[in-house]
Amino acid sequence: QVQLVESGGGLVQPGGSLRLSCAASGSGFSINDMAWYRQAPGKRRDLVAMITSGGRVNYADSVKGRFTISRDNAKNTVYLQMNSLKPEDTAMYYCNVVRTLYWGQGTQVTVSS
Repeated sequence: QVQLVESGGGLVQPGGSLRLSCAASGSGFSINDMAWYRQAPGKRRDLVAMITSGGRVNYADSVKGRFTISRDNAKNTVYLQMNSLKPEDTAMYYCNVVRTLYWGQGTQVTVSS
C-alpha cells in the first residue's frame, strides 16, 4: 500500500514561484517512476511532468523551461518547482506513481493578481 501526500500549493501572483512536494509512504519508492498531473475545473487531468527511477525527466510543452521535477529517494519525496507562473497554471495538482492507481489528494495552485 502506498500513500501520497501533496503540499506546497497556494495563491501566487503571475510571475511568482511555488514548490510542490509529494511525500510517499511505503517501501520501494526509489524504483518507481513518479509524475505530477494537474486538473483545472471542467477539464481533464493532464500530465505536467514525470521523473523515472533513474532520474530521466520529461515535461508537458506548456511548462517546459518553467517547471522542474526532482526527487529525493532518501526522503521518499518528489518535488515540482514552478517558476514564472501564469494564470493558466491554476489547477489542482496531483502526484502519481506511474502505471498505478496510487494518487495523492491534490494541492490547489491558484495564480492570480
